[in-house]
Amino acid sequence: MDTVSAVVVYILLWWWVLFMVLPFGAKAPDTIEAGHASSAPARPRIIAKMLVTTGISALLFVIVYLVITSGFFSFRGI
Repeated sequence: MDTVSAVVVYILLWWWVLFMVLPFGAKAPDTIEAGHASSAPARPRIIAKMLVTTGISALLFVIVYLVITSGFFSFRGI
């Protein structure tokens, strides 16, 4: 896997994991302020979710990289 492919795979994994992590711990506030959406979380904790996303994505990237470079799945002989 070349560098560009690796970066693309990591970015895709990062976004997919972020969208899976975003709902964790999201709870609507008890009182809704004027001008805010009723579904907006009280404490979104975006930075923590981005850090968790980065860690999970790195782990998944290592797994994907090992599977791709191992040659276990090869489509070149078809």
